[in-house]
Amino acid sequence: MLSLVTCWFFSSVLITLSRGAALLNTSPFAPPSYPLAVRSPYLSTWLAQKDGGTALNDDWSRFYTGQITGWAGFIKVDNTTYSFLGTPGGVTSYAKATHKSAQFTSTQSKFVMTAGPVDLTVTFLSPVEPHNLTKQSFPFSYLALTAAANDGSTHSVSVYSDISGEWLSGNTSLAMNWTTTTGDTLVHQAQLQDPSPFAEIDDRTQYGSVYYATQAPANAGVTYQTGADVDVRNQFINQGVLSNTEDSDFRAIQERWPVLAFAHDLGNISESTIPVVVAIGHVRDPAIQYIVADGAIQKRSLYFLSQTTVADNIPSFLSDYTDAITRANNFDNTVQSDASSISSDYADIVALSIRQAFAGTEITLSQSSNGSWNGEDVLVFMKEISSDGDVNTVDVMFPAWPLFLYTNPELGKYMLNAVFEYQATGQYPNRYSVHDIGSNYPNATGHNDGKDEAMPVEESGNMIIMALSYAQKTGDTSQLAKYLDLLDQWAQFLISDSLIPAHQLSTDDFAGTLANQTNLAIKGIVGIGAMAKIADMVGDDTKSNNYSAIASDYVSQWQNMAFSDDKSHLTLSYGNSSSWGLSYNLYADKLLNLNIFPQSVYETQTKWYPTVANKYGIPLDTRHTYVLSGWEIWTAAIMTNNSTRDLFISSVKDWVSSGLSSQPFGDFYNTTDGGVQGFKARPVVGGHLALLVLNDTNSKGDPTGDNATNTGINTGGGSDGDGNSTGSNSGNSGSDGDGDQADWACPSVLPPVPLLLALFALMILQLSQYL
Repeated sequence: MLSLVTCWFFSSVLITLSRGAALLNTSPFAPPSYPLAVRSPYLSTWLAQKDGGTALNDDWSRFYTGQITGWAGFIKVDNTTYSFLGTPGGVTSYAKATHKSAQFTSTQSKFVMTAGPVDLTVTFLSPVEPHNLTKQSFPFSYLALTAAANDGSTHSVSVYSDISGEWLSGNTSLAMNWTTTTGDTLVHQAQLQDPSPFAEIDDRTQYGSVYYATQAPANAGVTYQTGADVDVRNQFINQGVLSNTEDSDFRAIQERWPVLAFAHDLGNISESTIPVVVAIGHVRDPAIQYIVADGAIQKRSLYFLSQTTVADNIPSFLSDYTDAITRANNFDNTVQSDASSISSDYADIVALSIRQAFAGTEITLSQSSNGSWNGEDVLVFMKEISSDGDVNTVDVMFPAWPLFLYTNPELGKYMLNAVFEYQATGQYPNRYSVHDIGSNYPNATGHNDGKDEAMPVEESGNMIIMALSYAQKTGDTSQLAKYLDLLDQWAQFLISDSLIPAHQLSTDDFAGTLANQTNLAIKGIVGIGAMAKIADMVGDDTKSNNYSAIASDYVSQWQNMAFSDDKSHLTLSYGNSSSWGLSYNLYADKLLNLNIFPQSVYETQTKWYPTVANKYGIPLDTRHTYVLSGWEIWTAAIMTNNSTRDLFISSVKDWVSSGLSSQPFGDFYNTTDGGVQGFKARPVVGGHLALLVLNDTNSKGDPTGDNATNTGINTGGGSDGDGNSTGSNSGNSGSDGDGDQADWACPSVLPPVPLLLALFALMILQLSQYL
């Protein structure tokens, strides 16, 4: 019996450790990939989680496509050097710091690494500043390092970090050059020798500059160096400082791997040090080319350049870190509080979504022919990351829309304006809304031939719904009035083609075309109902009454076609009683407070979905077993009981925390086995905020300029707490056992219950070494 007990006990411990190693020290959970520096389509660096867990120094940081963005870090404690970031090779031997804990919030990813007698806290802050266009458009992130002795003694500590030219391009055979500006602020700058403006290779921009900067006041112990990775890193490992020299041998990214490095001597420390702050950014100018009237191409810059220059703003960005972290904590706390009121699972999903969603966007401004800035001409552009690469794809903007309604609807207005303004020039020939305004980001050069991907009902409905929701949220009807003719044109199209949709694509274009789509008809009918509200808001009662009557009539007809024979559920397409799908387009009916679809429809769907749920959620429809996480959340938002709502939410959380993916929050996966379908890092995860928008009661307003407020979440305030538990104070995450029992076998007999309880207590004691 004792042998059975012993065998069972140790096998239980091994299995627990192998399955839980990645989870022991993570808060709120272990994501597929940690966002590190995530601010724009081209500043998007992550730490992918593989094989149950990856520490900061177990792999290189990577662009969202998986390409390495070389980022190395060392800490020297007394006479021993430890790596804490990246996996640098070919240098003098060093130890590895041990992963202790990891945490993420809506704006930050924080890691604690143990380097012998010193704990190093590594914070990656990608600010989310939706109410400040200058700050939000500045594509820079922070790396902050603090050290503290963990043994009560005093130790000599210095820290080091560098980046490689891999931040410039995925093609490492390309030549690069670099400079270093010295003074109170040290700034490394690098760029390709032969840039290709507005071009991409494998989603990586082929122009612009990467910056790596830190403050260096006199006698602060800050040194710098550029040169071959092995030489620069060995200099720090051997000497603890850098040589303050620059390598002028410009060469290919992969030729002796040039790096741009800083070292900070912290002196003798025992208590937690003030943060060592480093800024990393990538800037292109101009950032976007955009088609205007008569086919002219307008070059547009990131908004912050209308207020400052990169060189002037870097010192400000660095000195703002203390306030930036306070604002970030306040933002995190507000999001956490709002989302937790729905569920803890929902709060976790939202926290992982926000940086990723905003990083798909760029805020721009145009210049007049004399070089002056057109301060009122703010446009936001969104890249359809990983699924196509288009610019301002309307059916990508639409699922991401809740992000903007919740944080600052003005940003959504600026994004809509980019689509409205192009179509208002009359160059797009179709009578329905355009699918996107450019096939290859950052080229918003339109589709004057009308041969964009055709989604007539989808995009026309989307534009009307988004325009109305902005006006309802803010009380600003100027956009509705300005583009009323376009909105009316699209609504007329919906009248002719939405009740019985022709054979066409919906937003879920990967599923193929289909006629008589029940959910697509909902989109069109809601669009017509929304147009009734728009007409009312601009004072046209006649049109409002007409659109309202048509929408009501269509709903009545739709009900006669949309249900299965036994009335247990809505069908995927009219007349196919055995088919069904997610009716996520009903969300817009609730969002706009139209309520043109009867409550019984929502109740029927709420009862139906639990009967067709798989391990990782309810499939998109009966054609396949895959789903999009955004549509799961949108459907959750319209359920009539919390049980079904939470079924949708928990299924998304179960998948994203399952360890089945190492990609930045992929929103497209199989509901049966969790297999990833290929999408990653997409801004559509902004749609995960759908429930927050329905719950939101913030006041209306009409903000303008650089400090837009009162239209969404308030990110100001002085709270400096992060409101988030760091989870267990776990030690080594290096346990990577896979639970393999090939060398021995245990009988499948369990001890008696009292002994089980005693053994469980022993297990806790065993695990305490990791806690």
